Amino acid sequence: MLVTIEEMKNYLRLDSDEDDVLVAQLITSAQQFCKDILRVDKMEDTGEGEDTIKVAIFYTVTYMYEHREQADYNELALTLRALLSGVRKDKF
Repeated sequence: MLVTIEEMKNYLRLDSDEDDVLVAQLITSAQQFCKDILRVDKMEDTGEGEDTIKVAIFYTVTYMYEHREQADYNELALTLRALLSGVRKDKF
């Protein structure tokens, strides 16, 4: 896991443990979303670009957390493609 719950809570500025389960689930979903955009099976397959991928995960979790009821995943995917274009694989 590139991003821990504590790192994500700090990024989101969450002080309580109330949303820990939700944050953990969002991290898992965000990592899978980023792996799909990157066209890799495992995060270890990404090679360089770990900092960029971490930022993408932070962004994705924040977006999904703040837009829980009306997220536009097409817009999110386009943003992630732009953000991750430098480390994205050409093919699976």
